[in-house]
Amino acid sequence: MTAHGYDLAVDVRGLRKRYGDVTAVDGVDLGIRRGEVFGLLGPNGAGKSTTVEILQGNRARDAGEVSVLGSDPATATRAWRSRVGIVWQDESAPAELTVRETVRHFARYYPRPRDPEEVIGLVGLEAKADSRIKALSGGQRRRLDVALGVIGGPDLLLLDEPTTGFDPAARRQFWSLIRALADDGTTILLTTHYLEEAEALAHRLAIVAKGRIVAEGEPGALRERYGTEAVVEWTEPDGSPRRARTETPTRTIAGLLHRFDGEIPGLTVSRPTLEDVYLRLTGQEEGA
Repeated sequence: MTAHGYDLAVDVRGLRKRYGDVTAVDGVDLGIRRGEVFGLLGPNGAGKSTTVEILQGNRARDAGEVSVLGSDPATATRAWRSRVGIVWQDESAPAELTVRETVRHFARYYPRPRDPEEVIGLVGLEAKADSRIKALSGGQRRRLDVALGVIGGPDLLLLDEPTTGFDPAARRQFWSLIRALADDGTTILLTTHYLEEAEALAHRLAIVAKGRIVAEGEPGALRERYGTEAVVEWTEPDGSPRRARTETPTRTIAGLLHRFDGEIPGLTVSRPTLEDVYLRLTGQEEGA
């Protein structure tokens, strides 16, 4: 491990995993600082879920060094597992129990759980606390999965596509929960296909493609570093709109806006978004 490993909740070097002839994780290096929200982005099949499974100790790796909360997940103890919460894409709660029964039941597995009623409220299931799980909607079951992931008061929370099935209001409520957990010192690893979610929550991001990390950094820094193409729009004297792409840095284009403000009708510049960067780096942009 690196000398900086003492400051990291997750320290991964040279991680590899193959399934037959398919390489799912191909030499990943990853460091997640204690107390930060870290986003792991990538298309389906990029290796995100496999990486999370290895970090949680549910999947054996083929090569590499992994330290999570100071221990190797492959040989971690039950005490270590109580410090790691996880929300998988698949539902895990028994259908015949009520929400309250389920959360209270899972709380018994942990030495210092959060208050079950508080957690039910945090995920917005107060009105469904006495409903059986089989009667919940898909979005409500997803909220319950989140509740089971945080009930143990984890030091590290692994979230694999946690807001799939959430409506916009529920997603924003979940964001508030994640921010509150981070403020309390919980380290959070988030995989998501919602780039707005990643940008709203993550202090830093890693973009994964074909089992490799192709970019890493703060969201704004990634836009500046990899979003080299700006879109400039203006109106011709005959009233027709024009649009052009340019490799000129967006900061330079923004300066030109100020110089020609009022002289060229409709002159605007669109800065590259995180989505533009993501699509470009994963080879999914139009025409790639």
